Amino acid sequence: MPLVPPPGKLTVDVGCGEGRVTRDLQELGHRVVGVDRSLTMARAAGEQSHAVVADATALPFATGSADCVVAFMSLHDIDPMRETVREIARVLAPGGHLVLAIVHPINTAGGFVEGDEVDRPYVIEKPYYEHRQEVFVIDKDGLTMTFHNAHRPLQEYTEALTDAGFAITRLREPTNPDPTTAWNRMPLFLNMVARR
Repeated sequence: MPLVPPPGKLTVDVGCGEGRVTRDLQELGHRVVGVDRSLTMARAAGEQSHAVVADATALPFATGSADCVVAFMSLHDIDPMRETVREIARVLAPGGHLVLAIVHPINTAGGFVEGDEVDRPYVIEKPYYEHRQEVFVIDKDGLTMTFHNAHRPLQEYTEALTDAGFAITRLREPTNPDPTTAWNRMPLFLNMVARR
């Protein structure tokens, strides 16, 4: 949230899911519309805010109608990522901002070897520059979760932004602040602000 510019005429939350970020933006004074391709998610978001069902490559907004687009933990899961970035650029007015948060590409590139040691090695076994889809399953507290993950190198995002006419103005790499975990040594997420 500290990277989001002050409220303007319209903020669009692309891939809004159940609307958590949409509601947070509203509390900050933004006039915000959430967008999700899933009817179930858009309905959940729409219970407390305004949300619509739409594909991220065909946003239901006029050209130049928004001054801010937020893509929180969604862009890395959108297969036509480049097309989505172009569509976001279309709906943003000149000078508008895209604020995005994704899983850091170094996070999806590899993993720590088994163990509990904080200093255990982080290993990248597959080519970092290879775009790939992966599925992995995690069992936690009796709950099995299946994740579909896309790994893209960082330059795929930066090139998509540049090609769509964006200039990156901020970049942050948050991690786990707990010094007793190995993830304290590696970035978990990548947050960027790009100006059109």
